Amino acid sequence: MKRLRTLAPLAAVALALTGCAMAGTAGGAQATLDPSAKPSGSITVWSWDAAASALKRLAGEYQSAHPGTTVKVVDVGYDNAYDKLSVGLQAGTGLPDVVTMETDHTPGYLSQFPKGFVDLTPVVGSHKADFDPSKWAASVDSSGALRAVPWDSGTVGLFYRSDYLKAAGVDPADLGTWDQLVSAGERIKAATGHTLITTDVATGGLFQMLLQQQGQGLFDAKGRITVSSPEAVAALSLEKELNDKGLLKNVKGWDARVTSAKNGDSAVTPEAVWWIATLTGEAPELSGKYGVTELPAFAAGGARTSNNGGSELAVPAQAKNPQLAASFVAFALADTANQVSMMKKDGLFPSYLPALKDALFRAPDPYFGGQKAYALFAEQTAKIPAIAYTSDNAKATDIVGAAVSASVLGGKDPRAALEDAAKQIATATGRTIAG
Repeated sequence: MKRLRTLAPLAAVALALTGCAMAGTAGGAQATLDPSAKPSGSITVWSWDAAASALKRLAGEYQSAHPGTTVKVVDVGYDNAYDKLSVGLQAGTGLPDVVTMETDHTPGYLSQFPKGFVDLTPVVGSHKADFDPSKWAASVDSSGALRAVPWDSGTVGLFYRSDYLKAAGVDPADLGTWDQLVSAGERIKAATGHTLITTDVATGGLFQMLLQQQGQGLFDAKGRITVSSPEAVAALSLEKELNDKGLLKNVKGWDARVTSAKNGDSAVTPEAVWWIATLTGEAPELSGKYGVTELPAFAAGGARTSNNGGSELAVPAQAKNPQLAASFVAFALADTANQVSMMKKDGLFPSYLPALKDALFRAPDPYFGGQKAYALFAEQTAKIPAIAYTSDNAKATDIVGAAVSASVLGGKDPRAALEDAAKQIATATGRTIAG
């Protein structure tokens, strides 16, 4: 799922409670799951908003299929969720049997609390090939144990105003690379007066999306800092080029991005699949004026998607009934019918690849002029480049956001800005910079 707000500051607050990895957070010996055990008893699940509604519905179905079980889903509210989770992990008590975590938070918790979550490999591990590989990579610990199960993905595509492209004589099929899109953006601005992309530069969100598209995060698999890599320089150079050519509209905050889309300020939006719900919900008057295609590649043949958003379910080690908890998690997330129902009723785009073969994802969408919009995202989900995360991603994100602003808005050389950012991250985290 994707919350419509900036997440990094909250992650920083939550993880600041933990300090270094806490050996005493597991609440005793780790549970070993038996995949053949018959579930029984009761569990409590924490989630929020649409996700909580989806789990409440599935809880009733699970109970009907498994007599003698009770699944209680509690909507803890997004604002409180991570504070409660961090405090409970640190104290070794107070957590339920199942918790919801967003993907960008999960690796940090797994690193800070290596004994804090049950290994779900015995129950779900055989489904590895059935899940979005980028989400699976974010759900395993350093030993490869599965500590959370992917739920929904934030597969990225390129949303475009079909009327603006038509006015400029631009064919969406010709937007195969970022160089081609920048060139098209100049034609669009000349023909319509509209900028190409609206973004909130200071969050660094577009930069990180472009970085993951190239198969890299802020750190590598060894935990080394990679924000000054050639891929990072390419991503920031592109964003700076857009601004230097007058093709980027900088706004502040989520509401301003939505308003910019409603006002038709820019021609394209590189964003995750959940942007569909934002457009249809916030700008119904633009129905028929949008299309969607793959994200342009950095080079011909390169990846044409990235990720922004998504979540997981995990079983805390202090769960009172880990066996039932794991069974319910598998029921909800490793099941085509249940994942399709959550997409249809709750707008949660599946990380479970078999679900993406359902006819739901091949239906024409009138908002996009009859285009099968979800089919594009369904095809790209398995191709999302996997990246590495660390417990210091929140700290790095804040520093990188400042570096992106200094370059894009302040004119600083992209390489110099990122090299300075890498040094600041090294000082703040004690990590080394990748060579």
